[in-house]
Amino acid sequence: MQERRRKQLLTILKIVVSGVLIYFIFTKINFQDVVRTLKTSNPFYLIGGILLVLFSKVMASFRLNLYFHQIGAKLTTWSNLKLYFLGMFYNLFLPGGIGGDAYKGYIIQKSFKPGTKKVVGVLLIDRLSGLLLLFIYACILSLVLNNDFIAPYKPIFAVAIPLSIAAFWWMNKRFFLYALPIFWNSFLYSALVQFSQMVCVILILLSLDVHMTYVEYLLVFLVSSIVSVIPLTIGGIGSREVTFLYGAQWLALEANTAIGVSFVFFLMTALISFIGIRYHFEKPKLEVVDS
Repeated sequence: MQERRRKQLLTILKIVVSGVLIYFIFTKINFQDVVRTLKTSNPFYLIGGILLVLFSKVMASFRLNLYFHQIGAKLTTWSNLKLYFLGMFYNLFLPGGIGGDAYKGYIIQKSFKPGTKKVVGVLLIDRLSGLLLLFIYACILSLVLNNDFIAPYKPIFAVAIPLSIAAFWWMNKRFFLYALPIFWNSFLYSALVQFSQMVCVILILLSLDVHMTYVEYLLVFLVSSIVSVIPLTIGGIGSREVTFLYGAQWLALEANTAIGVSFVFFLMTALISFIGIRYHFEKPKLEVVDS
């Protein structure tokens, strides 16, 4: 009972934080201008962006299945994909109640009994693998960005790339040795996930008739993706937009366009996440690969 009340309070807190951040954004920009910007978007590029978001989620599910196999939960690709989409639906539409990661962990532990510690471990390093590539891509973009403020720190960004990879490898070896054999495979999947989402952002920019400053928008997007992982808001709503707002000011970007990109990407992700509603009503049957 106490745990349920705690989750309800956490959900209320997330809703409040999201609401406050969205209100703050509306005090800084003219929302009607954002809507007018979105109305001029090219649907051809948006369809391509949706397909890229879908591709990125499929690649992310493949990465997670690698980790599941390492702890003895040898799900078929299709079964894992269904479970992954259900988790996405729970993460976005039912936050604080049945979190997507918590549900996946519960199902894997219940079905295969690899041990709660290992289940939590693979869910954690799966997330960290994605964050690692966000950080690496952000460092790469910072190196190529022509910005007076960033210029003095470029040597730090250059060194941070190999150091972050080495640190993540050491962490895997030290705390998650059972997952070390798939380190580079996971790294490759994470690279595909984040790269496809970056291309999606470029397509969104093209749909809004923006043909320059891609590097700046992509850097803000990567930073906002890192910030949105912090579980303070509903599905990252608000935190991502605030990051885009201040990033636009910092890099001299058009604020309405930056917020528009953020909203469109969120809507694309929500649309793909809604696939999981089917498996909420028709729970996926977990099938295992033949030995």
